[in-house]
Amino acid sequence: MNTYTVSFFGHRYIDNPFPIEDALEKLIGSLLRSKEYVEFLVGRNGDFDQLVSSAVRKCQREIRDNNSAHVWVLPYLTADFRDYEEDYRAYYDEIEIFNSVDKHYKAAFQARNRDMVDRSNLIVFFAERNKGGAYQTMHYAIQQGKQYINLADRTEERE
Repeated sequence: MNTYTVSFFGHRYIDNPFPIEDALEKLIGSLLRSKEYVEFLVGRNGDFDQLVSSAVRKCQREIRDNNSAHVWVLPYLTADFRDYEEDYRAYYDEIEIFNSVDKHYKAAFQARNRDMVDRSNLIVFFAERNKGGAYQTMHYAIQQGKQYINLADRTEERE
């Protein structure tokens, strides 16, 4: 099977989520319709991640649910995950825990993000500020020559 992998990175706080949500649903829907199998790699660290997960689940429900996986990639094992593992496993199709035992917890996020970029065919960002983890990861993706979309560039004109 031909797997097309997409990773998502964005800001923790988003002021106007509606145009971003709309753009995500259009993109995810298009991928579900056009690709043999899509692996959607997501985090769970803020507004953008929640928008992505909601859009993936909605599109799987409304368009097609037999050719994709909604994968939560944790930078390390957390107490929250251990406490609510059953609920999380019911929500996500798959859960991966990045092996970052030799990293400080803050460095583990960047290591996980780079790994997600390295294994992706497409990286989708919402980076409207020139700082933070999403911005740093976008520059890493550019340095690696990866195909990417920054939804901040596409949604500005609609506001």
